[in-house]
Amino acid sequence: MEVQKILAPNPSMFTGSGTNTYLLDSAGEILIVDPGPIIRSHESAIIEAVDGRLVKGVLVTHTHVDHAPLANPVALRLGVPSYGYTQSAEFVPDVRLQESDSLAFGAETLEVLHTPGHAADHLCFLVGKELFTGDHIMGGSTVMIEDLASYLKHLMRLRDVPLTRLFPGHGPEISEPYRIIDRYISHRLDREQQVIAAVAAGAGTIGAVVEDVYADVDPGLYTLAAYSVVAHVTKLRDEGVLAHVEVEELWDGVVSLIV
Repeated sequence: MEVQKILAPNPSMFTGSGTNTYLLDSAGEILIVDPGPIIRSHESAIIEAVDGRLVKGVLVTHTHVDHAPLANPVALRLGVPSYGYTQSAEFVPDVRLQESDSLAFGAETLEVLHTPGHAADHLCFLVGKELFTGDHIMGGSTVMIEDLASYLKHLMRLRDVPLTRLFPGHGPEISEPYRIIDRYISHRLDREQQVIAAVAAGAGTIGAVVEDVYADVDPGLYTLAAYSVVAHVTKLRDEGVLAHVEVEELWDGVVSLIV
């Protein structure tokens, strides 16, 4: 299988240098993964890269706005189905994918892994020993988490999957998958202990926990850090480590902790 990456021109705090769109080619048959946001120049770049080859489908790892909105337009333009786990305002898949589904293209078979955590509808795609990770794992950075318990569970699951390379939704290709997977796990477990220590020391809001745990981080990144802290606090609340947490205006970052 040959893999071609096309970088979407959507750099930001959340996307790094932009979203990675992948063309997977086996014997001239192609699957397109994560076409990204609706940017006409990017759509043209994808169509140009296809260059008349047989496209079998357009897949999205999850429905966030930097990964999925262009999937339906590209699929319609190429006359092929779009695939995903669920629908959103930006994306409605023609075919719903579930855990253990598979798609054949050329001499290869793509296998679907449901990997919730970053998002409830997140999928990874395995072809042989190469994994297309979307935002489950990103090149060069950690990721924003919605459900940390689920995220850790599905990171640990990947330890048992034979892998040689990871192709993330943002950042460079990863050639040492297990080292990065273990680094992600240890990073989250270390952060968890830091959050517990911050609360024990008197931090009573998400903002206070962020300022304590991320004291060495550029304050411009505190918004992203707050999402991570909310995920940690929610997990610790559900596990009973924090006896009680009152969450108000969660997405505005106004969270009171009562331990």
